[in-house]
Amino acid sequence: MTDPALHEEEYKGRLNLRLWGRIIHYGRRHRKFMIGMVVLASVTAWFDVSFTLVTRHVINEVTTKGAGANLWAWGGLYVALVLAFSGGIFTFIWLGAKISTGIGYDIRKAGFAKLQELSFSFYDRRAVGWLVARMTSDCDRLARLLAWGLLDLTWGILLMISVSIIMLVLDWRLGVIVLTIIPPMAGVSVVLQKRILRTSREVRKANSAITAAFSEAISGVRTTKTLVREQTGLHEFQSLTGRMYHSSVRNAIWSAVFFPAVFTIGSAGIALALWRGGADVLAGRIRIGDLYAFLSFAGFFFIPIQELSRVFVDAQSAQAAAERIIGLLDTEPEIQDSPEVLAAIEAHRTAHPDGVEGLADDGLPGPVETIEFRGVCFGYKEGQAVLDDFNLRVERGQTIALVGPTGGGKTTIISLLCRFYEPTAGEVLFDGVEYRKRSLAWLQANLGVVLQTPYLFGGSVRDNIRYGRLDASDGEIEDAARLAGAHEFILAMADGYGTDIGHGGNRLSTGQKQLVSLARAILADPRVLVMDEATSSVDTVTERLIQSGIEAMLAGRTSFVIAHRLSTIRSADRILLIDAGRIVEDGTHGELIRRGGRYYALYTNQFTERRTDQLLHAAPPGGGGAAT
Repeated sequence: MTDPALHEEEYKGRLNLRLWGRIIHYGRRHRKFMIGMVVLASVTAWFDVSFTLVTRHVINEVTTKGAGANLWAWGGLYVALVLAFSGGIFTFIWLGAKISTGIGYDIRKAGFAKLQELSFSFYDRRAVGWLVARMTSDCDRLARLLAWGLLDLTWGILLMISVSIIMLVLDWRLGVIVLTIIPPMAGVSVVLQKRILRTSREVRKANSAITAAFSEAISGVRTTKTLVREQTGLHEFQSLTGRMYHSSVRNAIWSAVFFPAVFTIGSAGIALALWRGGADVLAGRIRIGDLYAFLSFAGFFFIPIQELSRVFVDAQSAQAAAERIIGLLDTEPEIQDSPEVLAAIEAHRTAHPDGVEGLADDGLPGPVETIEFRGVCFGYKEGQAVLDDFNLRVERGQTIALVGPTGGGKTTIISLLCRFYEPTAGEVLFDGVEYRKRSLAWLQANLGVVLQTPYLFGGSVRDNIRYGRLDASDGEIEDAARLAGAHEFILAMADGYGTDIGHGGNRLSTGQKQLVSLARAILADPRVLVMDEATSSVDTVTERLIQSGIEAMLAGRTSFVIAHRLSTIRSADRILLIDAGRIVEDGTHGELIRRGGRYYALYTNQFTERRTDQLLHAAPPGGGGAAT
């Protein structure tokens, strides 16, 4: 198992206000709810102050007038405040839910859109679980903090300002005593902030590794069981969870230290105010109701400080999530349209908003007449070349078969053709134009790709075939399935074309998946067809059934076929034997057989093995069982 954490970004530094400014930018679509939250938080802060002020007046009136005090008016005002306060709580909970849900939706939408843009090389370096963690737990954490943190921040700051003013008005000496605790609190925050943020990053990093391990373990559960690797896998997973445990404990300890430190400093301030205020009451310089109000406000002063410190700690933890989310959203696709191509697309759309038949979206001809690899070099890692000065010219309608040993460069040629990757040197030209000067959308629209291990989506067989062309009719879907040789097995299923094939098509065999994938490509009707071992998992009988359909489909199209089963490419216009990134042999099937070279050796060896296998498994005379 690989450790996804090895591919994590490393972030350093303290609370990044510019980063949070970018995150808050996602709340712009919900600004009316956020404005409502700010206004409501302000009103709620005023209610909190009002309760104490009402109580102060009641105490002073009772101590002054005794039994003759009129409390009905104050009681009515108190009840009105309670009802208004309750309504405010209900409203800000509703607003918080709207903001949290909406921002989470927007961030996930932006993240998913970015994932659709990124190049294949990005996914080579990122585990699925790494990406899942970004779009789930990280997004949830940010959305909750932005909604409820906004409430606590507004309420806390306004309450602190209001309470500070009232305390200074009631008795400026006592007010100054209470406010002296702010510098020590700030010092504690500065000291603990760095430790909390560092451990929060460790927690998020470990969480990503665990999610990736979960995904890998579930996807490979069959391999794990067949190789009896359960205990080893458990041990590896325990190592990841152990890292998560220790990081979480350290984060919890530092967070736990923060709150008691704030509480202790605040209590010291209240104790000093109580000591000085008690002496003032005895000396007659302050009324008991005013002292009660002052001490209540002093307590109130530390409540928002504690809440703000909690928001501060949460922000430290959430910043690790924010850094990873923004890191994903800031990732630039390695393969994308150049500014020149984008300008050409925009100019063509402006001049021809309804499009022009025969022209692509970049204003150049749409059909593909020739494809040329000219001096192409490529390596997945620096210093490890897979292709070196590769040259090939293909005319429209030709079928090019690529054969040769594993690792020779066949799939790399296909990947460069499809622009999944780009050459490190040399050019790939379509009709004489380097394909980096053409629209990426145009290229992808002209390609149909059928892979050795095709991916099917959850849903029905019909939906998966229609994925090749969303406006296709049911009749066109069935015609494509017939041409691919999939129609018969589809009809034999419980609900025919409406059968649910499960997540990833796990209710179909590998061969059936390949046939459905082939039907999907046929329905898309591409100008250039790429098949990478597209029939490797079907039996020889089924292979013969669909071979004529494939040949009919290839007619008039440029096609590239990778095949280990050489019987499937005998009718190809050119067969290229690729080894070490170079064309070793080039010709038709007949020409290469007559040469008696490496292709001849591969073909005869494969034919002999296949014939021997047929003889070994043939039924013996008399109808007995299979020979062993």
